[in-house]
Amino acid sequence: MAIRFKAEDAAEKGYTKADWDEVSDNPPITEDRMKEAKSFKEALPDLHESIQRSRGRPKKAHPKAAVTLRLDPRVVERFKAGGGDWRARMVEAIEKAG
Repeated sequence: MAIRFKAEDAAEKGYTKADWDEVSDNPPITEDRMKEAKSFKEALPDLHESIQRSRGRPKKAHPKAAVTLRLDPRVVERFKAGGGDWRARMVEAIEKAG
């Protein structure tokens, strides 16, 4: 990361903008240099690939389908009364019926 010249900070240490420019190892960017510029992915494809990471949760081979289902409240209460995994038990009951 480049350190930016701040006149007030440099003056405290006795440096001028000319001093900073003299030691800068970054030549000015011209239009010709911009035309020749490559993206990071093009310039260093192996490194780019090695640092890529996927965002979020990994994709499942068989994701669940989101559905809206209207059930009798007594049925829902009966499953909920059986404990915290009532949704999984409801899926099992539906699979057995099908």
